[in-house]
Amino acid sequence: MRFVVANWKMNFLSGEARDFCEAFLADYAPSPSVTAAIAPPFHLIRPVADGLRSRQVRVFGQNGHAEPKGAFTGEISMAQLHDVGCSGVILGHSERRHLFGETDEALVAKVKAARDWNLLPLLCVGETLDERKQGRTLEVLDRQLSILAKTGPTPLWVAYEPVWAIGTGLRAEVGQIREAHAFIKVKIAEYMNLNFGPVPILYGGSITPENFPELLDIPEVAGGLVGGASLDPAKFATLVKQAG
Repeated sequence: MRFVVANWKMNFLSGEARDFCEAFLADYAPSPSVTAAIAPPFHLIRPVADGLRSRQVRVFGQNGHAEPKGAFTGEISMAQLHDVGCSGVILGHSERRHLFGETDEALVAKVKAARDWNLLPLLCVGETLDERKQGRTLEVLDRQLSILAKTGPTPLWVAYEPVWAIGTGLRAEVGQIREAHAFIKVKIAEYMNLNFGPVPILYGGSITPENFPELLDIPEVAGGLVGGASLDPAKFATLVKQAG
């Protein structure tokens, strides 16, 4: 099974999202070997979920709060994500970590809350350019994955996104990706009781239709978390086809 997830970030108004879905679905056919998902901005979750449900495309939240409700202005709860049609949620994206100060400790509660509301966590991990230059990549990945020892066993996906490759046009080399993914696999097994099966490990960072086939040829890569290319319905449809 391969997995392709579109992270729209803070893009699209309602009409643009509707046009995207129409164009994407015109070129999309469900495959038993590929799981496709889209993570829209919060205000678009319901219409996107309604538009894609019949075609077996999953909808994820881009973030979620650990509490089910309360005085948290500007946040959205896992309960609310579930209520509007999400089946999963992206957690720990580097932009959340580095722009908004999200901590590893906060992610423990978020992963638990996602599980409580039947949302599949897509946990993002990855190092900055400085951390890679300092030879600290595996140390950083270990720290970020160690939260799983505190969450308890839970089905999830993991995305390795080297921060320096997100939106830059740069992409990690095959050897770097293989090393990181193999290390992540070992650490997941170390921190969790995998009684629910293997954890898919996706790659993210400047994925395009031009480089995705090479990435999919890497045995350790189960698919992709896509940013910029996911804003083009033709490109995203191509990526999903390439994963099939």
